[in-house]
Amino acid sequence: MCLAIPVKIVELMKDNKVKVDAGGAKLEVSSMLMPSVKLGEYVLVHAGFIIEKVSEEEAKDNLGLWSEIEKAR
Repeated sequence: MCLAIPVKIVELMKDNKVKVDAGGAKLEVSSMLMPSVKLGEYVLVHAGFIIEKVSEEEAKDNLGLWSEIEKAR
């Protein structure tokens, strides 16, 4: 089982790498499994690889839920 939080692609790099914004942290991940990703898209990342694209609406809903969980802690 995998737990992935949506992240936004903020930079396309060389060699199937992209930079994503994960709650303000910028991370470099591989797009080798999904080379068709584009700047501004939301994706799910597991073990350093993009594994799925998600719509902006779904990503924002999901991130909103995580925000509520964080506030409840």
